[in-house]
Amino acid sequence: MTTLLAVAADLIAIAILTFGVYFPRHRRRDLVAAFLGVNIGVLAVAGVLGSSTVGAGLGLGLFGVLSIIRLRSDEISQHEIAYYFAALALGLIAGLGDVMDVLHLGLMALVVAALVVGDHPALYRRHRNQLLRLDVAHTDEDALRAHLEAVLGGRVTNVVVKQIDMVNDSTLVEVRYVAAAAAAPAGAHLGPRMERVNAR
Repeated sequence: MTTLLAVAADLIAIAILTFGVYFPRHRRRDLVAAFLGVNIGVLAVAGVLGSSTVGAGLGLGLFGVLSIIRLRSDEISQHEIAYYFAALALGLIAGLGDVMDVLHLGLMALVVAALVVGDHPALYRRHRNQLLRLDVAHTDEDALRAHLEAVLGGRVTNVVVKQIDMVNDSTLVEVRYVAAAAAAPAGAHLGPRMERVNAR
């Protein structure tokens, strides 16, 4: 009975996390299968380990091994890594728990709630992070910052110069900025001399 309750609680939690929080916000279909597969797989393995003499130590080792897995064929952003770890944590809490009591259910709810709040679109919604390639070799950081603020239409909070190519006259920068209150979608103001490499 306890096992069935744990499985049911895990299925409800991962369904809310994946179909109620992640996909409506980010619309990345491939990671839906990844989150579900990782969660159910960890739940099954943790359930077997929890019922044997190996105990929770090996289960924590499993968490450590799985935590270093990265999909080399495609980049996973930081918020997606958070969902990935949440799926792992939910499977382990449900699978390794001796009893599915209020504490375990509360911890599972806390994991889901952390992603609901931490990844909410309204949280710091004007703060942007972009990787840009400028068609100008900027060596003056103050001039670079002023140029970025003029083009992006926001207040630059941090600039990290990744690369300056004096031969091809280009600069690769990572910029964090606060967009104007009525800002257009990220990248809408990029002119012909600026290329958006990536945005987060």
